[in-house]
Amino acid sequence: MLRARPTVRWRLTLLYSVLFLICGAALLAITDSLFANAFVYPKPRPGPGGGLPDPSSMALTAALSHQRSVGLHRLQVDSGVALGLMAVVSGVLRTISATAERISDTNLHERLAMLGPRDELRLLADTIDRLLARLEAAFDAQRRFVANASHELRTPLAMMRTTLDVAIAKPGGVPVQTRELDADLRVDLDDADRLLESFLTLARAQNGQLDDHNAVALEPIITAALTARADRIAARRLAVETHLAAVEVAGSATLLGRMIENVTENAVRHNRPGGSIELTLEPVNGQRARVIIDSSGPMLDQDAVAQLAQPFKRLSQNRTGSQNGHGLGLSIVAAVAAAHDGSVALHARAEGGLRVQITLPASIPQLAEAAR
Repeated sequence: MLRARPTVRWRLTLLYSVLFLICGAALLAITDSLFANAFVYPKPRPGPGGGLPDPSSMALTAALSHQRSVGLHRLQVDSGVALGLMAVVSGVLRTISATAERISDTNLHERLAMLGPRDELRLLADTIDRLLARLEAAFDAQRRFVANASHELRTPLAMMRTTLDVAIAKPGGVPVQTRELDADLRVDLDDADRLLESFLTLARAQNGQLDDHNAVALEPIITAALTARADRIAARRLAVETHLAAVEVAGSATLLGRMIENVTENAVRHNRPGGSIELTLEPVNGQRARVIIDSSGPMLDQDAVAQLAQPFKRLSQNRTGSQNGHGLGLSIVAAVAAAHDGSVALHARAEGGLRVQITLPASIPQLAEAAR
């Protein structure tokens, strides 16, 4: 059995807390020392002829000494209580900060839900919770609009196709110009259909709507994606190298297939003639599956590459080579991975081109097989 190791965040939190307590204790020690040396009281005056000290002088000295001890003790107690309260406040603020940082657009349903008296910290946590609730409602409204609009737009597109079919099927034939216009319009309609399908897939993935949750083998999906693009790969003289292990992940076969399709299409479409594509599928620590797609191409800027997972984000004309595509491919990849509790990392390769790394949880049967 592997023991869970503390994360870097918690190790840093522990380090900061210890440093805070050490610095606070050192400050208290300095304050205590200054307070102890601040009281200078007179020594008892000797009596007549150098005899015993005067009783009144001894009483005054004893009273001052007692007052000094009481004050020093009270200072130590109050300072210790203040240090403890500040340590608790520091820990609570750190917890609020860590929770707020963890919450993203994929888990806006989470709340800080801070308990306790309605003090300043409770009011701060409640304010953040209300802000998260408004953000969640806005994101949900946006996703519903995209899904509903995509469904509704399919009807007029189908009617346009029907109108074209009727126009082309007229008795006696149609002019050549009309047929050419028909062909151009059908290409545009196909492009609109693909855009709507991309919208629907993105909305489903962002909402976490998995149509099934089974063990899905990624190796045949990758092989099928490459086979479907074999002609284009040959036409562009792309060298393809694969390293595929038998790894299964748990999730939706439909969404996972679309994810692999999109990342493979991206590697083919945005490659250079005579370039290369390398696909790797491997298990990671027997608990996760990792897909790595390296594709050649021009030099890319890492800051711009990191934003490609956002919808409608594309790089310069030099990379795309055309205006094909809608800028949704990698955003769908990122959304599908997030819906399966995975992640996507995009890196500009030092030699030019792009590396896409997808990490997904492996299925339970796959873990048992890897253990044997």
